[in-house]
Amino acid sequence: MEAEIYGAAVTRNAATYTESSIDVSNPVTAALHLVKEDMDRYAAALEVALEPQMPYLTDIELEIYKRGKKIRPLMLILSARMMWGSKEPLPQKVINAAVSTEMLHVATLIHDDIIDHAPMRRGIPSVNQHRGIDMAILIGDLQFVQAIRCFTNSIETERDMHLVRLVLDSAFRICCGEIDELQTDPDWDFLTLKASYFQTIERKTAILFGVACECGVALGGGHTRQANRIGFFGRRIGRAFQIIDDVFDIARSLDDTGKFPGTDLARKRLSLPIIYAMNELGQEHIVTKIMKGTTFTQDDLMEGLTAIRHSEGFVQSLLDARSEIIDSMRYLDTFPDNEYRTALSDIAYYVVNRRY
Repeated sequence: MEAEIYGAAVTRNAATYTESSIDVSNPVTAALHLVKEDMDRYAAALEVALEPQMPYLTDIELEIYKRGKKIRPLMLILSARMMWGSKEPLPQKVINAAVSTEMLHVATLIHDDIIDHAPMRRGIPSVNQHRGIDMAILIGDLQFVQAIRCFTNSIETERDMHLVRLVLDSAFRICCGEIDELQTDPDWDFLTLKASYFQTIERKTAILFGVACECGVALGGGHTRQANRIGFFGRRIGRAFQIIDDVFDIARSLDDTGKFPGTDLARKRLSLPIIYAMNELGQEHIVTKIMKGTTFTQDDLMEGLTAIRHSEGFVQSLLDARSEIIDSMRYLDTFPDNEYRTALSDIAYYVVNRRY
């Protein structure tokens, strides 16, 4: 059904998609300028990490990296700088860790698109759309493996080895989150669905934000307790980020997100706005019927999206995301009060202040 509704638009919109113009008031852009030299080293290290894969990659995979916002590696570098200071270059292992987090992220995107049969990613055809499911699985696996290889190349101390175990554990949990999502049943009661959703996004999305911040502080010279604390900060940012992403799926256009609007509803993915809407609108509403397997048309999908946008649950999802950000600040306020901590705080609030 999704192919019938959306498929014809793939090529047309891939040609017209453009990234937003640079906005100096954007906290992410400001942070990228703040650590420009570190991010330049990150870009060079990413090229090195991708080099062994080049015989197997196409422009599509490279473009996925190019179009990424780089929020995870940026947060890792900012966390490291918060502890390290601004005078001396960061150790190369910090830069390599930033590359690893982005490669892990891209691996999850490729696998997500396979599971969802998604035709587009970041405004271009997805890897599975471009190269087929079998090849997409292997390309995604390549990113996972190379991410770990990149991290282990910089092992210097026993404490660094602990971080490798952290990254491996996180990759395991990401896979568990993918499985959890597939096993979620729309017939479960509201509270069970909501609890399942938060467990899933903790594993699928939040964990990688937490790892980025935790590795940054640890590799930047922070103590174990500090690294653990910043990990809590990062995971709350990750949860808010996923909730807002789910909101954008309902409310934003293809040109804004690079993905078709309503993908979660069309693919019967139980996002937070949809879970709230099902509970609010009842069993006989088209939203609930679609989620429980009823055949639907494009008009049904549009009706469902409109109903979700106007539901109280849509607003509650935004409030839940903002609550995560407010809660995250208590984990940040014990760190050195410098421009890097301020940048992390600004990015956190930006996650929930983006317009939809």
